[in-house]
Amino acid sequence: MSRFIYAGAMLLALTLLPHAAWAQQGLSGPSSVEADLTPGDGLTDPQPRTDFPRNVLPGYFAWKDGLADNGLRFNIDYLALGQRSDSDLGEGQAGGGILRFYGNWQATENGSLTFKVENRHAYGAIAPQFFGFDSGAMSITGTGFNDNGTMLTNLFWSQRDAKGRWTLQFGQLDLTDFVDVYGLVSPWTSFQNLAFNTNPTINAPNPGLGIAGGAKLGENFYVVGAVADANGDPTKPSFDVFETGETFKSIEIGYTSGIDRIYFDNVHLTVWQSDEAEDGSRAEDKGAAFSAAWFFDNTWMPFLRAGVSDGTASLYQRSLSTGLGWYRRNTDLAGIGLNWAEAKDIDDTQFTTEVFYRFNISPDLQITPSIQYINNPLLDPGQDDLTILSLRARIVF
Repeated sequence: MSRFIYAGAMLLALTLLPHAAWAQQGLSGPSSVEADLTPGDGLTDPQPRTDFPRNVLPGYFAWKDGLADNGLRFNIDYLALGQRSDSDLGEGQAGGGILRFYGNWQATENGSLTFKVENRHAYGAIAPQFFGFDSGAMSITGTGFNDNGTMLTNLFWSQRDAKGRWTLQFGQLDLTDFVDVYGLVSPWTSFQNLAFNTNPTINAPNPGLGIAGGAKLGENFYVVGAVADANGDPTKPSFDVFETGETFKSIEIGYTSGIDRIYFDNVHLTVWQSDEAEDGSRAEDKGAAFSAAWFFDNTWMPFLRAGVSDGTASLYQRSLSTGLGWYRRNTDLAGIGLNWAEAKDIDDTQFTTEVFYRFNISPDLQITPSIQYINNPLLDPGQDDLTILSLRARIVF
């Protein structure tokens, strides 16, 4: 309990720095509710191929737009992912879907409530999130597409300083929305392999009770910190962290060209620590991650990301990723990523490549085929490599 109070007090002090200035978007990263409520990417010119499903349900979308004008924005979306592997192990195929209801209520001029409820389910014997392991690779090839059922992943209050100096969030938080993120981090719209999402060396907990804050330091530097329940379980939200005191802590210092482009032009360093579980189910873990990504001409986004950890609970002990995103005029997006990784207690390395192309059929309908190639899969020494073909779809109502 004392550890939680101390860490929370330190975070609160950090976010109230008197000489800081923080823009209105606060901690909203590319995989957050705020980002999912915004059509397109906000930087390229959308030229939709069709208006579906808006042209089928014009009254419904007009009603939604009316609520948004009065401060209540929400979406209902459905994502589906199918994968097939040429591995000589496992099921050979996986599929899953996610039904989400999420939104934001601007309750006061500087305060808002964010919510997200999801149902994640597998279509068959195995969910895509575990398909890499099933195929012999130390790899999460379908990030987020698990079989956890109904979950409360967001229910938090955001408070911003009237002068724009800082922002604070507290409640049910998903740390992967803002910890060590960059422009291509979202598994809903970009890469599917965890190697290119939130850094796979970070033992980020599942969504749970937490507090997070951010401040802009000067014109180009910023700081973000978080303290959250290390035992978070969005299927059974609880206040147990006040009894156990077992928390995950992180702090990030970064540089950006401007706060309005914080997740597009960004270089940062993140350090983190996770407490051990008193029941022995989890050892203490800690590490650091570096990320550099820059959006040139609102078209090209090269990135370089690296991380190290004790490796007792995170996927990898060491990881290095690089790649490139190519944003198109109609908000289509192509991406290629390369990853080298080491896992604890496995005396070998694994190489992962992912290539994808996201077709934006409309602002509310996306189709994303991808190919993942994994060389030297660590869980199957007898297999030189494997290839996973994926097809992801997302529709928003």
